[in-house]
Amino acid sequence: MSNHSIDADIKVKWAEGQSAYSPSTPEELLLIAIDLLVRDRGSDAARTFIDQVFERYAPHDAISVEPGAR
Repeated sequence: MSNHSIDADIKVKWAEGQSAYSPSTPEELLLIAIDLLVRDRGSDAARTFIDQVFERYAPHDAISVEPGAR
């Protein structure tokens, strides 16, 4: 695992206000990205997108989800 940090200042404007984020790790950045994706596209669309990412980058034998299981 690599050792690095992220220096980011993310500002998001919503109809109901605004949000500000300052992630410092890849994990925090991922959680922010998923949160924004779900808020913008909805949970089903976000899940579909994330499933596509796993299909593309994860080893196929590491993903063994039975159809219909979530």
